[in-house]
Amino acid sequence: MKLILSSCDFRNERSRQVILDNLPKPISECRLLFIPNEKATSDKVASGKYHARMAELGFDPALVRVLDYADPAPSVGLNIDVLYISGGNTFATLDRIRRCGFDREIVRYIRSGVTYVGGSAGAHIVCGNLTHVARYDTPPEGMTELHGLGLADLTLICHFTHDRQGHMDELAGENRHPIPLADGDTIIIQ
Repeated sequence: MKLILSSCDFRNERSRQVILDNLPKPISECRLLFIPNEKATSDKVASGKYHARMAELGFDPALVRVLDYADPAPSVGLNIDVLYISGGNTFATLDRIRRCGFDREIVRYIRSGVTYVGGSAGAHIVCGNLTHVARYDTPPEGMTELHGLGLADLTLICHFTHDRQGHMDELAGENRHPIPLADGDTIIIQ
């Protein structure tokens, strides 16, 4: 299991370099499954918008698959090297993943050795207790399960700045051992 977690993933040059240095092969050779954020629609997936965005990052569009929340079956059991979830609303994205039943498939991919790249919301999603994230991202109406996939026992504070220090201190006081991730920071878990 290899998790590459950051605040800004490919949008920050420092984070981008850490990601590139830790992919299992050169980015242009990686078979990728991209899971878009909560705003994704089937029309956007079909339009090629996400493939073009991944090509801008350096992935070969021919090696990119994009999860369609309305029809997740084609994304199950793929032979991939990398699974990538970028930013957005942590809870809304996680809720969509759970509602289509893809949470179990993400866990299966990661446990089978697929490298996971998570930026901001994508970094939070693999963690356990996410109640602290509700200070920054509003859960969808009716969502009461504020736990991530539980693959990393971490409390991350993405986009950390001095303004979030008080919240970090509160979490430390609760024995949550928060990890601040400024926009250029990336952590690797193996």
